Amino acid sequence: MIDYRTPAPTLRIQDMGLSERPREKLRMHGSRLLSDSELVAVILGNGKRGVSALDLARTLLLSVGHDLHDLARRDIDDLTVHPGLGEVKAIRLIAALELGRRRENAFVVSKPYLGNSEQSFRFLRPIIGDLEYEEFHILCLNRANHLLGCHQISDGGVTATIADAKRIFRKALSHASVTSVVLAHNHPSGQPFPSEADIQLTRKLSAAARHLDLFILDHLIIAGRKYYSFADDGLLGDNS
Repeated sequence: MIDYRTPAPTLRIQDMGLSERPREKLRMHGSRLLSDSELVAVILGNGKRGVSALDLARTLLLSVGHDLHDLARRDIDDLTVHPGLGEVKAIRLIAALELGRRRENAFVVSKPYLGNSEQSFRFLRPIIGDLEYEEFHILCLNRANHLLGCHQISDGGVTATIADAKRIFRKALSHASVTSVVLAHNHPSGQPFPSEADIQLTRKLSAAARHLDLFILDHLIIAGRKYYSFADDGLLGDNS
């Protein structure tokens, strides 16, 4: 078992050379040369008695397996269990991670082109990739695969959400030039593989779409940085 208790500090930040201290290193060389733990240390500002901000940052990252996406899902209560990481530091870190998430989503332009599963995933990941509960969304596209609108259909618990066909197609048809729809939901478990219920729902919606002259382009299951595409795996059924 990994011991997440705060380790004894090996070196205080003030005892480091100026070029090795995270803040000075950032000032002299820019943020890209800093490690994840050094960046977190800059955000935290300081540590606690006998433990530097850098050691606190290393302990924090160790607790999430050095997975920044996992860290971004932690709330104040999750973070403040670490000695030396109080509410102010936790809020500061959460705000910084949220800015990063918004920056990731800032590339979105009016009617972006979403022509394959990876492009749809990159659009949706900042929206539902880090949620602790399931949400079902649809992307409505025109004939040229440009986005007309992204709509949340429902949200639910940790293991399931409801996707109502009437609501899905009502939202889709609110766009006069819609021709295709990408279905999407997230798996908070981190496993992107479809359940039998996911497969049956996709086939049902694909069949219903044909009667409305719509095309289900894909169904994405997003789990953090991973995703599953029904289209890529040939599981959309007869969509002709």
